[in-house]
Amino acid sequence: MAMITEDMVINEVIRRYPEAIAVFNAFRVDSCCGGGQSIKVTASADGVDVPSLLAALNATTEAQKGG
Repeated sequence: MAMITEDMVINEVIRRYPEAIAVFNAFRVDSCCGGGQSIKVTASADGVDVPSLLAALNATTEAQKGG
Protein backbone atom coordinates (compact mmCIF):
# COMPACT_ATOMS: atom_id res chain seq x y z
CA MET A 1 0.00 0.00 0.00
CA ALA A 2 1.50 3.30 -1.10
CA MET A 3 1.27 5.98 1.53
CA ILE A 4 1.80 9.70 1.18
CA THR A 5 4.84 10.76 3.19
CA GLU A 6 6.22 14.13 4.24
CA ASP A 7 9.14 13.93 1.82
CA MET A 8 6.89 13.60 -1.25
CA VAL A 9 6.64 16.64 -3.55
CA ILE A 10 3.19 18.25 -3.46
CA ASN A 11 2.84 18.47 -7.26
CA GLU A 12 3.59 14.74 -7.56
CA VAL A 13 1.02 13.88 -4.90
CA ILE A 14 -1.64 15.94 -6.68
CA ARG A 15 -0.75 14.41 -10.05
CA ARG A 16 -1.06 10.91 -8.60
CA TYR A 17 -4.02 11.63 -6.29
CA PRO A 18 -6.12 14.51 -7.69
CA GLU A 19 -8.46 14.31 -4.69
CA ALA A 20 -5.56 15.48 -2.49
CA ILE A 21 -5.98 19.06 -3.69
CA ALA A 22 -9.09 19.41 -1.51
CA VAL A 23 -7.08 18.33 1.55
CA PHE A 24 -4.25 20.76 0.82
CA ASN A 25 -6.84 23.52 0.38
CA ALA A 26 -8.62 22.60 3.62
CA PHE A 27 -5.34 22.81 5.52
CA ARG A 28 -4.43 26.03 3.69
CA VAL A 29 -1.22 24.53 2.31
CA ASP A 30 0.15 26.42 -0.69
CA SER A 31 -0.17 23.69 -3.30
CA CYS A 32 0.34 26.14 -6.15
CA CYS A 33 3.49 28.15 -5.50
CA GLY A 34 4.70 25.71 -2.87
CA GLY A 35 3.88 22.69 -4.99
CA GLY A 36 7.46 22.09 -6.09
CA GLN A 37 8.59 21.46 -2.52
CA SER A 38 8.07 18.53 -0.22
CA ILE A 39 4.96 18.34 1.92
CA LYS A 40 7.08 18.84 5.03
CA VAL A 41 8.80 21.98 3.73
CA THR A 42 5.68 23.69 2.40
CA ALA A 43 3.31 22.66 5.20
CA SER A 44 5.82 23.69 7.86
CA ALA A 45 6.30 27.08 6.17
CA ASP A 46 2.51 27.49 6.15
CA GLY A 47 2.30 26.66 9.87
CA VAL A 48 0.46 23.37 9.31
CA ASP A 49 0.77 20.33 11.57
CA VAL A 50 2.44 17.87 9.19
CA PRO A 51 1.28 14.61 10.89
CA SER A 52 -2.35 15.80 10.82
CA LEU A 53 -2.06 16.77 7.16
CA LEU A 54 -0.52 13.41 6.25
CA ALA A 55 -3.26 11.54 8.11
CA ALA A 56 -5.94 13.47 6.23
CA LEU A 57 -4.22 12.98 2.87
CA ASN A 58 -3.83 9.25 3.38
CA ALA A 59 -7.41 8.87 4.62
CA THR A 60 -8.70 10.69 1.56
CA THR A 61 -6.65 8.73 -0.95
CA GLU A 62 -7.57 5.42 0.72
CA ALA A 63 -11.25 6.34 0.60
CA GLN A 64 -10.96 7.11 -3.12
CA LYS A 65 -9.36 3.72 -3.74
CA GLY A 66 -12.22 2.11 -1.86
CA GLY A 67 -10.10 0.71 0.86
